[in-house]
Amino acid sequence: MSIIAKSTPWKGNWIWGGSEESPRNEWRWFRTSFVCPYGLESSAKAVLWITADSRYEVYVNGTRVGRGPVRYFSTDIFYDGHEVGHLLRRGEVNTIAVQAMHFGVSNFAYIRGRGGLLAQLDVFSGNDEITLAKTGDDWKTSVHAGQDPAISRMSCQTAFAERIDGRRLAEDWTSIDYSDADWQQATVIGPVGMEPWVRLHPRDIPYLTEEPVLPTRVTSLNRVVPYRLTAFIDAYRLMKAPGEENANHIRFCGAFATIIRLREEAEVKVMLHIGGLGIVRLGERLYSGEELAGEPPLACIRAKLPAGDHLLLYTVYGPEHGHSNRFGVDADKEIEWISPVEAELPETGEPMSPFVRVGPSFTYTCIDYVDQYALLSSWETEKIRFADRIAPLSSIGDLRESGYPLEPVPHGLANGEDAFMPQFAKRESEAYSVPASLQRIAVASADPGVVPVFNNGDTEFMLDFGKEWSGYLEFELEAEEGLTVDWYGIEYRKDTYVQHTFGLDNTLRYVTREGFQRYASPVRRGFRYLIVTVRGATKPVLVRGVRLVQSNYPAPEIGAFQCSDDKLGRVWDISKHTTKLCMEDTFVDCPAYEQTFWVGDSRNEALVNYYTFGGTDIVERCLRLVPGSGFQTPLYGDQVPSAWTSVIPNWTFFWIVACREYAEHTGNRAFAAEMLPSILSTLRAYLTHLNADDLLDMKGWNLLDWAPIDQPDDGIVTHQNVMLKKALEEAVAIAEFAGIPEESKQFEAFAARMKSAINRHLWSDERQAYLDCIHPGGRRSTVFSMQTQVMALLAGVAEEERSETLKRYLTATPEGFVPIGSPFMSFFYYEMLMKSGNVQWMLDDIRDNFGFMLDNDATTCWEMYGHTTMNRANENDLTRSHCHAWSAAPGYFLGAYVLGVRPATPGWAKVIIEPLNGDLSWAKGTVPLPLGGCIDVEWKAENGEISSLVVTAPEPTELDIRVPETCTVSIRRVRQLPESN
Repeated sequence: MSIIAKSTPWKGNWIWGGSEESPRNEWRWFRTSFVCPYGLESSAKAVLWITADSRYEVYVNGTRVGRGPVRYFSTDIFYDGHEVGHLLRRGEVNTIAVQAMHFGVSNFAYIRGRGGLLAQLDVFSGNDEITLAKTGDDWKTSVHAGQDPAISRMSCQTAFAERIDGRRLAEDWTSIDYSDADWQQATVIGPVGMEPWVRLHPRDIPYLTEEPVLPTRVTSLNRVVPYRLTAFIDAYRLMKAPGEENANHIRFCGAFATIIRLREEAEVKVMLHIGGLGIVRLGERLYSGEELAGEPPLACIRAKLPAGDHLLLYTVYGPEHGHSNRFGVDADKEIEWISPVEAELPETGEPMSPFVRVGPSFTYTCIDYVDQYALLSSWETEKIRFADRIAPLSSIGDLRESGYPLEPVPHGLANGEDAFMPQFAKRESEAYSVPASLQRIAVASADPGVVPVFNNGDTEFMLDFGKEWSGYLEFELEAEEGLTVDWYGIEYRKDTYVQHTFGLDNTLRYVTREGFQRYASPVRRGFRYLIVTVRGATKPVLVRGVRLVQSNYPAPEIGAFQCSDDKLGRVWDISKHTTKLCMEDTFVDCPAYEQTFWVGDSRNEALVNYYTFGGTDIVERCLRLVPGSGFQTPLYGDQVPSAWTSVIPNWTFFWIVACREYAEHTGNRAFAAEMLPSILSTLRAYLTHLNADDLLDMKGWNLLDWAPIDQPDDGIVTHQNVMLKKALEEAVAIAEFAGIPEESKQFEAFAARMKSAINRHLWSDERQAYLDCIHPGGRRSTVFSMQTQVMALLAGVAEEERSETLKRYLTATPEGFVPIGSPFMSFFYYEMLMKSGNVQWMLDDIRDNFGFMLDNDATTCWEMYGHTTMNRANENDLTRSHCHAWSAAPGYFLGAYVLGVRPATPGWAKVIIEPLNGDLSWAKGTVPLPLGGCIDVEWKAENGEISSLVVTAPEPTELDIRVPETCTVSIRRVRQLPESN
């Protein structure tokens, strides 16, 4: 559907319901009904304009017509325009129903505003414009009764996991016939233009796809028994100073406690998944360090305890970014936990959990690029003092007398309705063969899958969707009332090993009502495998219609690549699929763990996209979002729009490079001119961090790569300096392309001065290379890395002799140098290999590193190379994220250099065809053009040289073909339709 901008005035007002401006994790339903005029022409255009804070799903007469809005900064929110004329019933009552989901917390894709909905239905018939419905106090609203807001965060980067009670879920609430008589009247909270949504903008990207994907098979069946007690605690919210306006990480000194009650003597086990864990007390014994056994990130203790009440307490310090604390308690006898301050619960009406908070005695919010060493030192001192004071306290009475605040924890921030911890906190797990009746779940059949019942445990089975996907889970069940069905998405398994998504609560807990029911989740998830656990069943559950509605940027899959080495072809395929899954309303780093638009990642993702899908508006949207973070820092954020005020200088520099690449890729000079002021503004801010030697010397997250290179968060980091020098030159190029070169002339001199300073101060004659950094105080790093040398080459810093020396290192890493070790860094490494003409080296590197992924059943590119970064404590733990588009470099390089298709002029008016064969005997494929159409290339090689080449290209495209004189060249031209078509 095309992007629609609103031309008529907004007549509706912002509305909400309830007493809270920004309730935590509230899903709220809205409805209105109206009569559509009988005489309305069938050709009339009806557009439903809508936006909401934080997200919405909208239905017309029971049919879902869209979801949104795209991510935004609160002051500049986007609205959608859905064409709904085909759904209207002339001369009858019609209904608009909206599910608005307000996060109530900030994260990496949303800055907390307040709950709000704005909608208006306009009909355009000839010259007439009629408003049939608009948000106001005539709308009805109700809190979604079946959604439990008291659930944990999915991750610090995203919002909340999901718990749905099907017994309280009205499936027909979107229909015309549903009665909302007992709903409340919506509250008008203000007109268009009110804060925080000062400006409204039309959606600037097409609507995402919705493509149903079915599982391919049931891979396993197990009888499982979870720990008797499991829970989560939102330590971030409880230890943080009041306010959810930011998502910055915090350090603190605090503890949580509960009472474990035993009716008789029992063997007790405790499993903890807690970041920043200190000491743990269970009864009379204190545990710390190596006494907390277990495979990281889990800690485990066990003890034999007598009947009675026992204190369970742990200290925790952070740094904490929003992940929940999780733990489970099991025993071979009956066990329960109770609140240590049960008689002191406040009379607020809010239910309390069985946990209490101790402290915090010290908390501070970490801002990455601000000097906070004094706070850090105070925190480290208080950690020791706090631990020394807490360690001897073995009862609640002792805790009270300690003087630390002892507060009951609300049920909404800690409770036992945790579907994640039971996935690995299991007392028993016994494998069974998968019966044919269960396997039917993975078949598009009228017959449902039958989930077997175990008398002494729950039923767990795993669905394989064939490859990784990203979207919205839907299912249908037929079950008895009150069962718990847990759905848990993971990315990787091998044999009996399951890689749990530690750091991501990728679960949906559903409680059944009697009989047939269906549910469609509005929460985006990424996974390949889906673990389903049916808990408490006394008779078989029937399951049908399980699917993931794959949702991504609607880019046609134009790009193609095949060659004589099937492994390279498969690597290109997974690179393309990875990029697809990481194209949402912006590029995102991964579809599972974060779903975050990381600015630096997106530069590489944009280039891969140009060769696989050809999308341009998603790139422009991403680039335009970045300066919106200027209110947080003039250096611009490393992920936007985000409430984590975080700066990675290189990510801003990569953004400037991407702006120039996009402007030239599309030939869009106006874009270059529009972006130039923001580019120059942030560069001026960075130049204030130059020291007297003309070197960038600053505090920040001075990152380039996940590798053991020396890149401290303070000081003179070489790769960062060379990238600032390059960014200054890129700004000059952008200004020249925009036709306003005078705007950036001053930056040429800064770039030249920086180049001279880098060569004067950061080169080692002894090692014949650039050192990684100079630490504060002047200590020169003893670490030399290929990462630093590659960036110095790409930035054009090295002089001729030094440049030739570094180029030799590309294929012969000097002893002791940190080698290239991640797919992200490989992108820059491959860029330099191609500039040096080392195509064979690149092909072999892809075969080795990406081939290892294929050998381990990868369907998408991993965040890290498993064979270089695997957790040695667990040989199956190969990488965190198994789908990371910053790793999809082959999707670009195989098209740009093996097919050999690259732009020679802006907008691809002239195209270079220069295939590089290496040891390949043939290759063929397709490269999309930015203004429509594509170029097809097919070549063959004999005796190590290209022997024949066939090119199909649009008529207007000029071709610069570079092949050996002996090569047979065939060119086929295709005509293009006029733009009006």
